[in-house]
Amino acid sequence: MNKTTGYSIYKEDAKKRAKQNTLAELYPSLPNKKYDIIYADPPWDYNGKLQFDKTSKSVDKIDLSRKIFISSASFKYPTLKLEELKKLKLQEIAKDDCLLFMWTSNPHLAQAIELAEAWEFEYRTVAFVWDKMNHNPGQYTLSNCELCLVFKKGKIPTPRGARNIQQLVRSKRNGHSEKPIEVMQRIEKMFPTQDKIELFARKKYDGWDVWGLDVFNEDKQLRLK
Repeated sequence: MNKTTGYSIYKEDAKKRAKQNTLAELYPSLPNKKYDIIYADPPWDYNGKLQFDKTSKSVDKIDLSRKIFISSASFKYPTLKLEELKKLKLQEIAKDDCLLFMWTSNPHLAQAIELAEAWEFEYRTVAFVWDKMNHNPGQYTLSNCELCLVFKKGKIPTPRGARNIQQLVRSKRNGHSEKPIEVMQRIEKMFPTQDKIELFARKKYDGWDVWGLDVFNEDKQLRLK
């Protein structure tokens, strides 16, 4: 007898709640410009993984009158598999000397390095460690931190700014997948005069170009008004 799970009961509803890319193409067009600094938070795919509440522990505890899964990355934004992310021609907007700061969830660490290599960047180090000041359940240990890696193409862009920027960022977690603004501010201090862009951006920031579905749709809505 197959064991009943929360996902098996609510999978159709999960499909309906998943965000979809409504563009004709996989991505909006990239800017016709090259950058010294690229900052990216890719929409990593979790293979439909859902976060459940305690009612899903066993079949006799499932409360069918309520939605027992509480969250999924795909409910917040359209997620992309590694091979889809590789299709983005990021190398076309990178200057000969360029740094890529890229967020990765801990389970996607190997994929992040593979993705950056496909974009013609070389892994250098962990640029930032974000202490979220709380924790999520994990298969092995409780998950407290998230990593922002740095990759290099050519040489480090010059002129350099601050050289005493701290790696550790302590900042309480806010919305789903929302990253602390302190990281962008620290990058600005390190490279104050360089051309910078945020990919997969949610909002616009002074001093940065932005690209992604959210800002693309926002521009489109503004033009229609």
